[in-house]
Amino acid sequence: MTKKIFLICFTIFACLTLVAICLSGLAIAVTYPKLPSLEALTDYKPKVPLRVFTADKVLIGEFGEERRAFTPIDKVPKQMINALLAAEDERFYEHGGIDYLGVLRAIGGNLISGHARSGASTITMQVARNFYLSNEKTFSRKFNEALLSFKIEHNLSKDQILELYINQIYLGQRAYGFASAAQIYYGKSIDKLSIAEMAMLAGLPKAPSAYNPVVNPKRAKLRQMYVLRRMHELKTITDTEYTQAQTEQLTVNKSALQFPVHAEYVAEMVRQMMFERYKDAIYTEGYQVYTTIDSKTQQAAYDALRGGLIDYDTRHGYRGPEGFIDPNLLVAGEEEQLDEALSNIKDTDDLRTAVVIAADTKSVTAYIKGEEKITIQGNGLRFARSALSDKNAPATRIRPGAVIRIRATDQGWTISQLPQVEGALVALNPEQGAIQALVGGFDYNRNNFNHVTQAWRQPGSSFKPFIYSAALERGVTPSTLINDAPLVIDPQTVNGQKWEPKNYDGTYSGMTTVRKALTLSKNLVSIRILQAIGTDYAQQHITRFGFSPKNHPAYLTMALGAGSVTPLQMAEGYAVFANNGYRVRSYFIDRIEDPHGKIIAKTQPEIAGKNAPRTLDPRNAFIMTSMMEDVIKMGTATKAKVLGRNDLAGKTGTTNDAFDAWFAGFNPNLVAITWIGFDQPRSLGARETGGAAALPVWVKFMSTALNNIPENSKTIPEGVTSKTIETEKGVQTEYYLQEYPNTNSELGLGGGGGQEDSSGTQPLGEIKELLF
Repeated sequence: MTKKIFLICFTIFACLTLVAICLSGLAIAVTYPKLPSLEALTDYKPKVPLRVFTADKVLIGEFGEERRAFTPIDKVPKQMINALLAAEDERFYEHGGIDYLGVLRAIGGNLISGHARSGASTITMQVARNFYLSNEKTFSRKFNEALLSFKIEHNLSKDQILELYINQIYLGQRAYGFASAAQIYYGKSIDKLSIAEMAMLAGLPKAPSAYNPVVNPKRAKLRQMYVLRRMHELKTITDTEYTQAQTEQLTVNKSALQFPVHAEYVAEMVRQMMFERYKDAIYTEGYQVYTTIDSKTQQAAYDALRGGLIDYDTRHGYRGPEGFIDPNLLVAGEEEQLDEALSNIKDTDDLRTAVVIAADTKSVTAYIKGEEKITIQGNGLRFARSALSDKNAPATRIRPGAVIRIRATDQGWTISQLPQVEGALVALNPEQGAIQALVGGFDYNRNNFNHVTQAWRQPGSSFKPFIYSAALERGVTPSTLINDAPLVIDPQTVNGQKWEPKNYDGTYSGMTTVRKALTLSKNLVSIRILQAIGTDYAQQHITRFGFSPKNHPAYLTMALGAGSVTPLQMAEGYAVFANNGYRVRSYFIDRIEDPHGKIIAKTQPEIAGKNAPRTLDPRNAFIMTSMMEDVIKMGTATKAKVLGRNDLAGKTGTTNDAFDAWFAGFNPNLVAITWIGFDQPRSLGARETGGAAALPVWVKFMSTALNNIPENSKTIPEGVTSKTIETEKGVQTEYYLQEYPNTNSELGLGGGGGQEDSSGTQPLGEIKELLF
């Protein structure tokens, strides 16, 4: 009886097995031919974004649907592969694409639970899913995935499969592939990662959101420790490497859009130019653009401008909290609700967002978005101490629920605020116009208006050198004496309005040399010079520097920079002085490459002394430079003397009511322009001149940009004569054009006796009548 029952059971089991085999065979026979072609794998063309680099190959921008950087398998570090296999598929090189034991275990667990909840996906199965299938957890999808994995294994090598996986897998923060993830999370190329960083990234495929080190640092750390432990157990890392990796402190980029160097405005300029040329293809075809930007110079520009704007803002006092949130969220354990309440208030680099938990006149306790509670005391409260008083109105008082900005300093946390003022800094090589640094504002993510290229502002006195240059062409010399005295201008010469210009400080010096007048930025002398040479002539002369006459009407107000310029235009204009008279065009793209590194476009710049047009007599450029050197040595820009160089020249600029503050400066290696002002023009405040607000930014920038660059010696051009003269500052060498007398008399304008000027301005013999 027992034997009969056994035979019956065995027969039933055998039949069921046979039926299962037949059904499986039928399913395979029906399904396999319908599996998708492997063309997407064998002819893999990932969507690769536009990538923007500095001249020294630092990534500064990516634009595309997916952030991806394709990396051949032979370029992937061995330990990165080891970390990945330890985390995802340790038997990858041994199995045939399907881990049968794992699949049976998953099927059994799903049958017991009554629904699909787990799997045992190998790397091959994940490739199949990522390229062809959905992520839904159903038996049919798993069956198709297994068959497709089998097909992949029989058509591709293991290295080909792993290469596809490494470049295709999603790893959070819009990163696709491990090379992109390395850049996004750690700001490094994949070959520069440490073992600890590799283990962190290898833990992401299982659950990119749950193990994201930016969003969930604690869970990510646990996952990293698991991967390191598996690597150690598999003997792919030594005991020492294991211990070091466990204790290594990782610094993760907090923003998915963060790059090693702040060059957001440059990256956007590239994107716009590329879109004009290649349209939507730029987002998927993997173009690589190498700019003219130098990464260290760019970061120096960013730090200098940002620091200068914060310093300006600090000088003008604390305005109060940015806003307030519900005090009921301040109870312990409500960090997630606090983060949600602060989600729309973005950090801006080192200015972190925090909400005040408790505050009195001696300390402030605040919660940093996404992190921890901190205490601010002592000097950290100095800037905002007045806002801690109970006498303040609730809207401006720092109290529980107040949203504030804080910065980490060497002395601890300090209260700060977002500046309302804006600024710009651009630096270029005067020999060929290559832009080496460009910062278009305080924070691109807060205000993407590019003040370097889009802000049309009055240049103020920083425009005077172009007028003085015109005067040199008309026979004025640096030692020509001109009367620095009050002047009332005929309304017909200034657009129909009566004008009584004044010097900035309200004082007058009487008979003053042209050199001294520029050094001390004497407005009345500049106006008398323009009267003498003629506004039409001056308007024509400034075109030699790239300025358009339509933006600089032929009125006497042009002498004080009442026209409109952009900082980039000013950089191009000053480059003519810096390179001895050649007009170069600024550019910021060096070359464009396809995904394989083939150059498809390259800028061919015009170079001073070679193919760039000469627009200014080199003697004029030399003499003007020597006068602007005095601006730094003894004039309105003496703060720049701290740089300890004798090859620097420049000019400060401040417009009416201090709406704009400028400093334009250069040496033969670099031209740099700084501008500070409000988007909606209003006064920067008392004493906020170009020398006070803009010059310190320039000095800080140049201290880095010119570091280790030897000082340039002075070469006097042929046709320039010199004479040693006595001045109130001592003995000084003065320079003159050879055709004009080397005199400092009021008659020393040069030229003949009353001949008519070809530009239609006053005869040279009459010019002296307008100067005194």
